Amino acid sequence: MNAKLISAGVALALALPSTALAGSNLARAEVVDVQPIIETVTRTVPRQECRQETVAYRDDYPRSHRRSATGPILGAIIGGAIGNAVGHNKSNKRVGTAVGALLGGSIGADISRQRRGHHSSEQVTYRTEDVCTTVRDYIEEERINGYRVSYVYGGQTYTTRMESEPGDTIGVRVQVTPSYR
Repeated sequence: MNAKLISAGVALALALPSTALAGSNLARAEVVDVQPIIETVTRTVPRQECRQETVAYRDDYPRSHRRSATGPILGAIIGGAIGNAVGHNKSNKRVGTAVGALLGGSIGADISRQRRGHHSSEQVTYRTEDVCTTVRDYIEEERINGYRVSYVYGGQTYTTRMESEPGDTIGVRVQVTPSYR
């Protein structure tokens, strides 16, 4: 008799839908409406914005005076000539020429440096430079942030929020509790 009872139970279980089996609380519900939930988001996009500007700058060493050895050479020649003229005998003339050339070269270099200083304050040069800044553009976009889904189960309409768009039906969890009257 136990074997007949077990086979009858198996046959009954196979005849029932899986949602009606003991311990199962899942069912399918018909989807009747789907509305996307749209939100507006703002994102920042940085970009470079460049323009050309004319910039004034002071040239500390004008090109006409850069690396010029004219002052020291001229000073050495004049100093050597004076030293040679001052000396009385041959050996004194050599020493006088050498010392005069050294002193004259040094004085000529000092005069050149002083002149460069005077000219540099008057030398203003203009040049065109690229000036770039980072600018942030704000872009608004609409994005789907889920779906508001309405479904019918047991003759009643329910609404839920879902991350993805459902099909024609959705799975629902059914809780059955005894009714005490």
